[in-house]
Amino acid sequence: MNPIQVGLLGIGTVGSGTFEVLRRNQEEIRRRAGRGIQIVAVSRRDTAAAQRIVGDAATVHADPFEIVRNPAIDIVVELIGGTTLARELVLEAIQRGKHVVTANKALLAVHGSEIFAAARAQGVIVAFEAAVAGGIPIIKALREGLSANRIEWVAGIINGTTNFILSEMRSKGLDFGVVLQEAQRLGYAEADPTFDIEGVDAAHKATIMSAIAFGVPVQFDKAHVEGITALQAVDIRYAEQLGYRIKLLGITKRRGHGIELRVHPTLIPATRLIANVEGAMNAVVVHGDAVGSTLYYGKGAGSEPTASAVIADLVDVTRLHTADPEQRVPHLAFQPGELHDTPVLPISEVVTAFYLRLVVADKAGVLARITGILAEHDISIDAVLQRESAEGEKQTDLIILTHNTVEGRMSAALAQMQALPTVLAPIVKIRKEELN
Repeated sequence: MNPIQVGLLGIGTVGSGTFEVLRRNQEEIRRRAGRGIQIVAVSRRDTAAAQRIVGDAATVHADPFEIVRNPAIDIVVELIGGTTLARELVLEAIQRGKHVVTANKALLAVHGSEIFAAARAQGVIVAFEAAVAGGIPIIKALREGLSANRIEWVAGIINGTTNFILSEMRSKGLDFGVVLQEAQRLGYAEADPTFDIEGVDAAHKATIMSAIAFGVPVQFDKAHVEGITALQAVDIRYAEQLGYRIKLLGITKRRGHGIELRVHPTLIPATRLIANVEGAMNAVVVHGDAVGSTLYYGKGAGSEPTASAVIADLVDVTRLHTADPEQRVPHLAFQPGELHDTPVLPISEVVTAFYLRLVVADKAGVLARITGILAEHDISIDAVLQRESAEGEKQTDLIILTHNTVEGRMSAALAQMQALPTVLAPIVKIRKEELN
């Protein structure tokens, strides 16, 4: 059987890794796929750079549409990124009856519903294992491996840049800005790291996982997103003293009247495996009713780890190339007619526990007034810690851990506490998850 013909759009870090791994492991991949997989055309504006990578093994095009419109191409691999040109290329490839493999989480989080609907109409596959957590096969686990389960929640460290920064802040006691500069020097953070440090990249990935876990449309615009830019070293230190570590988590939970979809810094008990994921590594915990909690760990980015996921998708598409479209695994795990329009809950309705740090006047009655306000809002306290404040004499840091409560209730209590004359600085609030 002739090799399946692949066109590669974008041959940068991941694209070159894909080309190299496919070349290096071609015989092993052929044995798994049932036929050869051959990249026959690549596109890149810098054609000379692309030519140096592929040699005479593939044709090089400056215009990616030339590949999309080539009738000999069976599968288009989109590694350009972004949501404008990539969307046009993917939709045209689908319209021309080509399967698509993409690592573009932003494209799917924003335009996934449109793209999947177009693919169903044309009877083609859109595969996207590389879009979430790099080389970790979390999409396949959610779509196939855990299909017997009613998924209750998913929580993941799904951005390596922020995890590296938080790991360095914890281990070295450094402030955010210092560690960010080091991350940029080492190549873990982009020159413009906004999407990473503000939580947007993680939210794209969490949105995709939420859709697959619960059988709902992709709804990135409804996700609650917070980054790590406001985190202070002192809070990481206090969390450690209380037995917790702070990670930027993407969290999605099934609730009785909707779904939680949120990204934010989170305290996790130090005894949890995911709390001990350090550096630029990724990890995702999935809790199903039958299997309980399962952990998926590995490299969430990089040339060959991401290429591993891209090629796994190429193998899957090759196996299913001639299969009846009705018998393929649905893009979002559930049959298209079975997707539910379950609402994503506003952050005010989220239920979680909290870490609070208040800089307060060191005088009698302050703690009693603070705890009294929490009690008035039916918020139960789990632990209290008092430490001498770095802000100056006659002040103290008051750290409070609460039990689970509705976020709206906590917001009302915080507003009341912030108005007290004995509260001397903005109150720090970080959510806390036990993940048990």
